[in-house]
Amino acid sequence: MSALGSCGLPRDGEEGSDEPKSTPAVVVAALTWGCGGPSGEVASDADPSPEALLEQARAIHERVLVLDAHADTELADAPSPYVGDDGLSQVDPAKLHAGGVDAVVMSVAVGSGPRTPEGYAAARSRADEEVAAVLELAADHANNAVIARSADEIVAAHEQGEVALILGFQNGMILGTDVSALDDFYAAGARVFALTHLGNNDFADSSRPVFDGATGTHEGAEHGGLSHLGVAAIQRINALGGIVDVSQLSRDAVLQVLETSTAPVIASHSNVRQLTEATRNLTDEEIDGIGAIGGVIHVCPFRGYLFDSADKDLDAAIREARRAAGVLEDYLYPFELYWEIDDPDARSAFTQAISDLLGPGSVDSMLDHLDYIVDRIGVDHVGIGSDFNHGGGVEGFADASEALGVTVGLLERGYSEEDVAKIWGGNFLRVLRAAEAGRTSAE
Repeated sequence: MSALGSCGLPRDGEEGSDEPKSTPAVVVAALTWGCGGPSGEVASDADPSPEALLEQARAIHERVLVLDAHADTELADAPSPYVGDDGLSQVDPAKLHAGGVDAVVMSVAVGSGPRTPEGYAAARSRADEEVAAVLELAADHANNAVIARSADEIVAAHEQGEVALILGFQNGMILGTDVSALDDFYAAGARVFALTHLGNNDFADSSRPVFDGATGTHEGAEHGGLSHLGVAAIQRINALGGIVDVSQLSRDAVLQVLETSTAPVIASHSNVRQLTEATRNLTDEEIDGIGAIGGVIHVCPFRGYLFDSADKDLDAAIREARRAAGVLEDYLYPFELYWEIDDPDARSAFTQAISDLLGPGSVDSMLDHLDYIVDRIGVDHVGIGSDFNHGGGVEGFADASEALGVTVGLLERGYSEEDVAKIWGGNFLRVLRAAEAGRTSAE
């Protein structure tokens, strides 16, 4: 980190725009503690006021490109448990503009399903609907948003005050067993590609299990990481000039991707396993490997990846809630297997019980994970990926409109404006440019 003066604040620089981004109430409330925080430390006379801190944070937030590396795509008129209290997407264009989020990767994602022609067709149909939904967002001029297909287009959109929507791809189920189908999604605008979501597929092992009805057991490692199709898919993504996303892959699959990919990779929404023992979080070995090839880990404000897994009382309470719901007591992710509870009411009761136990979460807990990665592999290898519309959101960063609170938190921890620019989008752009430079496939 680069300290910039008292309280970790940037030095005075150019002013922000005449129309500052909105300030979440939680940010204002947090700043009333001053630089010393709620511990009771009193800031010196030389330290800026909370109002000055907020203005400096806002000015930086205006200048830098703010990019969210992962949000899920909501379909209009489709019921969803993940939207905001207003019934709108957590990355609704109005919220993106209000929070100063300049770019977001809109993931085209499907869940697990039968690996049959019918199952593959259903997955592809859903994916095509989600692609169309993102294209429609950009087509509506009222949203002031564009589809961005390159690093230069993302930067240009930022300079013009438009939101850049970047298509992402998640789950090889969408491809069936046809690697060449990746080309269809690249042609549609997809630039970030993750091979798994929930459960294993024909391409790779997932970090999260599903129940195999044929054997009556939960699936383990099916391929020992990547299958031959998975290796071919990584090679094709590299050839197209897309970014490989390792979030949701098993540990072995991640390590094999690092050996296979000829370009840096990202984890679009993953946290640190050393801090929170969850299957979706990254081990030190994975973190080191991603950094070694120039990749970026985007930390996520998702409570299931941020809780204190060393808290014995919390662990006992989670296990009791799992027993009461009839799912396996052993877990490395507190919500694990909720998808296997058949009764919708029972499923909702279980997820609510776990949610209540985890509490609202905080920006600080997310930034603890970011600090860990920075301390281990450097500030060039971290970013932010919200997982909004699929469980992401903590107190202070509940949707895109509250993104300024993350910038405030970074400044309070001593990160410089240069660091903030890297974290909020610069590191992602560097990886995208490296992927584009490695493109070998003809247009």
